[in-house]
Amino acid sequence: MTHLQGAWPALMTPHALDGGPNLTALRALVRHLLTKEIGGFYVNGTTGEGVFMSVAGREQVLETVLDEVAGRVPVVSHVGAMAAGDAFRLAGHAATCGADGFASIIPPLYNSPGAVEAYYRQLAAAAPDLPFFMYIINASVPILPLVEALLDIPNLAGGKYTGPNMFEFRRVLDAGVGRDAWSLSSGMDEMCVAAVLAGSVGNIGSTLNFMPGAYARMRSLVVEGRTKEAMQLQLRANRVTAIMIDHGFGGALYTVMKHLGIDAGRPRLPNLEQNAADAATMLRTLQQAGLDDLAAM
Repeated sequence: MTHLQGAWPALMTPHALDGGPNLTALRALVRHLLTKEIGGFYVNGTTGEGVFMSVAGREQVLETVLDEVAGRVPVVSHVGAMAAGDAFRLAGHAATCGADGFASIIPPLYNSPGAVEAYYRQLAAAAPDLPFFMYIINASVPILPLVEALLDIPNLAGGKYTGPNMFEFRRVLDAGVGRDAWSLSSGMDEMCVAAVLAGSVGNIGSTLNFMPGAYARMRSLVVEGRTKEAMQLQLRANRVTAIMIDHGFGGALYTVMKHLGIDAGRPRLPNLEQNAADAATMLRTLQQAGLDDLAAM
C-alpha cells in the first residue's frame, strides 16, 4: 500500500470503565464501518485519542482492528507520542503485526526544524519496510522546507494534511512529484471537496466514524465533474460538524456514536463528556440538520 486512497475513518477508540480500550465495542464499530464504502482505517490518531493512551493499550487497539479487518482494507497506525521511544516502539509493533503503514504527528514541544527532522528520520528507520506518512496538523515548524528535507527517506510515502490551506497542501503535494510513492490525504473533513480539487487521493477524518458514505459520495461527485452537487453535500455534512464543534466535539462524537448504536463509553481527558441535557439538545439539532440521513449513506 502506497496511498491513503478513498474515505478513511480516523477511528475512535471505545473505552472501558477501567480506562483501557473496550475491544468488544471496537470490533462492533469496525464491523459496522466495513459495511460502508471506506478506503481503510487510520488507528490511534487524534480522534482515537492515541496520545492519551498507554503504549500497551494502543498495541491492543491496532491488533484488534487488524484481526477484525482481516485484510479487507488497509490499516495505518498512528504512532506519535510524547516520548520518542514510545513512538519508535509502536512503529516496530505496527510492522511486526502486519499494519499497512504508520504515521506520526510532530510531537509536542518539538519547536526547531532540526529536532523535527531528526525525529522523523529516526521514526521512519524504526520500520524501514513499512510506508511512513507524516501527519501534518498544527505544525510547529514551516512544513514545506521540512518535507523537502525529508524526501530522501526511502519509505516516506506522503502524508495526512489536516488544515484549510489548500495552497500549502498543493505545494507539499508537488514537493514529492517524481517519487515512486507519494500522495497526500486530507485530514480536515470540512475541506474534503476542496482537497479533492487540490489533488488529495483520500480523506481521513473524525466524522467518517458515522458518515463515511457521505464523504465517499463527495469524492465520487467531484471525479465525475459534478462539483456543485459535491459542494451541496459538503455543506450538509459541515452543518453537522459545526453543531458538534459548538457542543464540544470530543464529547459530542461519543454522544453521536451512542445515538447510532455504538456505545464507546466516555472520552479521555482532556476531552470532556457531555452532560445529559446538552447531549439531548445537540441530538435534536443534529437530527434537524439531517444527521440520520447522512449516517445512512
